[in-house]
Amino acid sequence: MSKITVLGGCGGIGSVAVKTLDSLDFFDEIVIGEKRYDAACEAAESLSDKVSAIEVDADDPASLKAAIEGSKIVLNTVGPFYTYGPPILMAAIEAGVDYVDVCDDLDATERMLELDDEAKAAGISALIGMGNSPGMANVIARWCADTMLDQVEEVNIYHAHGGEPSEGGGVIKHRIHAMTSDIPLFVDGEFISVRMLEESGRKFVTDTEFKGIGTFPVYPYPHPETITMPKHFKGVKRVTNMGFVLPLDYFQLTMDTVALGICTEEPLIVQGCEVVPIEFAVQYIISRRPGFIKAAGLREPTGCLKVEVKGTKDGDPHAYVFSMFSKGAGAGEGTGIPAALGVIMMSRGQITKKGVFPPEAGVVPADMLELAGQVLKGTSMGEGGVPIFIEHVDKDGNVQSVDFKL
Repeated sequence: MSKITVLGGCGGIGSVAVKTLDSLDFFDEIVIGEKRYDAACEAAESLSDKVSAIEVDADDPASLKAAIEGSKIVLNTVGPFYTYGPPILMAAIEAGVDYVDVCDDLDATERMLELDDEAKAAGISALIGMGNSPGMANVIARWCADTMLDQVEEVNIYHAHGGEPSEGGGVIKHRIHAMTSDIPLFVDGEFISVRMLEESGRKFVTDTEFKGIGTFPVYPYPHPETITMPKHFKGVKRVTNMGFVLPLDYFQLTMDTVALGICTEEPLIVQGCEVVPIEFAVQYIISRRPGFIKAAGLREPTGCLKVEVKGTKDGDPHAYVFSMFSKGAGAGEGTGIPAALGVIMMSRGQITKKGVFPPEAGVVPADMLELAGQVLKGTSMGEGGVPIFIEHVDKDGNVQSVDFKL
């Protein structure tokens, strides 16, 4: 009997992963591990008989161990990852269980990569960042490097999403974390450090066209691709990651709240009550979100991942721009489905690398894209799967567009 445990399986991302895995015949048992046990039980009851629930406290190592043991693979969707990524990975290593997550926090990624030796010693595979960006962005870049170019010189990643039914506190804290962290970008063959809301980061803000959404300013994001791709794409000279959240006014509210300096974790006494500023800020941002969604007329989840890869082929310069766009599906589907794909590939034996590694180091793009076409067919992501729009710019600057469906 094969068993998969999905930690955080009631969240916006984890719930999509659970539903995706439940709809396919790859596991005999799917366990939703959640601190919100009642919600996990309710979710399990709405799915097939192979789905069950277990109460898990991610702050308690013994609780994590009890949930993970006996699993073939553990899928971690518990955020924020800068808090929970490394300890949950360590629990999987200690249990000797293969691991997949959707970590998009840079600092957490760095700490988890440092556990590579421990994972190898335990004989486990730990695929980290198998979501949208990071995740599909890495796979697409690897696909281009392997099949279209002799030498990759640049990878520029752009992402936008919004309109999901709700956003939890972990999502908002992750966004605040991104706005208050040092952001490494790989430029001219060297790492530089910028901050999203400071002048160093504003220099990189640029208007970018997203298919099906429009043209919007994108901001530097501390996503892991900028530190993992230079290691795995030899000779690359530039790797950047830029994004924003729809509606733009809502994203601006978060930036303004951070700029006010009220997103700290040091408690304050307000009228005799202890208040943690970031907890107030998160709830305030969440409370304002419906108004921004309504004002923008954003009636359904929307997202677009754009990956620009530049390099040479037979000595000539070429560029490829890949755009994955969807309406009716947002961050939950865009992240949860790729995570499920990673789990399935690992269970099939299509991911065999041991240790801790990002998608471009351990996922065969052709296998991932073939599986994606099978899994996405007929889902909310669009009949036949999400179309990948490919634009090729040749050495003479001619642009050729090709529609490609997974």
